[in-house]
Amino acid sequence: MAEILKGGPVAVALTEKAAALTEALTAQGVTPTLAILRVGERAADLSYERGAAKRCAACGVTVRSAALPEDTTQERLMETLEALNRDETVHGILLLRPLPAHLDGEAARQALRPEKDVDGVTDGSLAGVFTGSGQGFAPCTAQAVVEILDHYGVEIRGKRAVVIGRSLVVGRPAAMLLMERGATVTICHSGTESLPDITRGADILVAAAGRMGLIGPEHLAPGQTVIDVGIHQDPTTGVLRGDVCFEAAEPVVKALTPVPGGVGAVTSAVLAMHTAQVAGACLK
Repeated sequence: MAEILKGGPVAVALTEKAAALTEALTAQGVTPTLAILRVGERAADLSYERGAAKRCAACGVTVRSAALPEDTTQERLMETLEALNRDETVHGILLLRPLPAHLDGEAARQALRPEKDVDGVTDGSLAGVFTGSGQGFAPCTAQAVVEILDHYGVEIRGKRAVVIGRSLVVGRPAAMLLMERGATVTICHSGTESLPDITRGADILVAAAGRMGLIGPEHLAPGQTVIDVGIHQDPTTGVLRGDVCFEAAEPVVKALTPVPGGVGAVTSAVLAMHTAQVAGACLK
């Protein structure tokens, strides 16, 4: 049976580190502050905002909610974003996406100042990830993948890693982070031909395709560490499931993250840490 790589202990460890940094900054008169910019009342956005606020509170990071109505205008959105950009008491900005269809999300994304981009969504932040320059931050979920591997002592250097998913939110940045750590990385997606032949050769398998149950027994092999980034509500049972068929993977692979309780639990802790780090950089 696989070792279950729970996200909770990883989140706790990151929270403790962020809390120590925040305490030191507070002693110097700086209160790390995260602004969460939300448009509308989508259940997923509200849930994520609550989780982020709770984790930040545990770290001593202040959260400021900047909520706009569902029918807000592009002008109002951009004005709000620019006000947060200019506010020196705000160290990090989290723009909850996707935005309502009538808004230009790309314009909003690009308007966010890279130095306050704690979730790695701007081109400037992503450039840092893809060049390995160390500038800016990686997307929190992609960083959470690496944090889990490190916490549980999974060797990355020299290993074969397969990432299923090519989004700029998780797949591609996660691949770059693994490559930066010395892994040999293959990026696949749901349309990759002979996908099982590729995934079975992986030492580390990251499933981030956004398709429930895409990864079944034919994709898996003994000795693998599997990180399941997907989260979906089963339309039949209402149960939350990942991209990986957990029941098929657990008897086969070496280690596996659960859904829920895996990567998602770590993401908000990474967000809090990034915010504290931005605040710390302001003192330099």
